[in-house]
Amino acid sequence: MRGGAFSDGNAGDVGGATGPVRRTGGYRSEPVTSSDDPLDAVLRNPVPAALTGPQRAFGAVRGAAARFHPEVCPFAGLPLDPTGDDWADLAALCDPGSEVVVVRAGDVPPVLPAGWELVQRFAGVQMDGAAVPGEPDVDAVELGPADHAAMAELTGRTRPGPWLDRTAELGRYVGFRHDGRLIAMAGERMRIGPDGGGAAATGGVTGGVTEISAVCTDPEFRGKGLARRLVNVVAAGIVARGERPVLHASAANEGAIRLYRAMGFTLTRAMRFDLLRTPTV
Repeated sequence: MRGGAFSDGNAGDVGGATGPVRRTGGYRSEPVTSSDDPLDAVLRNPVPAALTGPQRAFGAVRGAAARFHPEVCPFAGLPLDPTGDDWADLAALCDPGSEVVVVRAGDVPPVLPAGWELVQRFAGVQMDGAAVPGEPDVDAVELGPADHAAMAELTGRTRPGPWLDRTAELGRYVGFRHDGRLIAMAGERMRIGPDGGGAAATGGVTGGVTEISAVCTDPEFRGKGLARRLVNVVAAGIVARGERPVLHASAANEGAIRLYRAMGFTLTRAMRFDLLRTPTV
């Protein structure tokens, strides 16, 4: 899994779980959603919403379980209080003995049924960009198929989070080059609504949400504000579509959380991104 299973990266890109107001990584959560907001439920459990909506071509759904194609993203989702049948459905979507990352709101890993193994615990936070308008940048370049090798190389060195062979297909990616070399990038990963089944997935909300991801900068060029500029570029594109930007960060990456808070993102909930191994039989 290029980019690391789940490392802190250098701008904090991973994800996780929901919970009440709390101290997380030295910061106080300030929820901006409520139980009356249909987006609250899908943001607590984003993978099934993405894969029953605009990104349904990138994964599979069985019952209430969902997972991305293993060459696209390691993420999977279950109901927040899964039954034995839900776990069986997720196992059926995976190869025996394979690894998958279950994304959900919460403070602790899920309680696993027999045969499942917790390989790596990972605590994250979710941050809401409803107040972030974004900003275009004339120096940012659009990244496409011709850049996939450079994107894989950069994420492999900077480890912002999972980066697989087809991750770049999930959305728009932008970057900065120096002397022809890609030195920083950011882009889109999970997207929920509004096209196709997306509005239904968000409980009728006509505007969707899109996750900003893969925020990384070559170590030689850090400290120059490149990550902030690229997050603004990606956010501006999301807002222009009538959607709302969100992102995830490692709960331990206080530098990234400070950066995103300074940009206007609000720390809304704790998230889990736990790496599990499926039953072998």
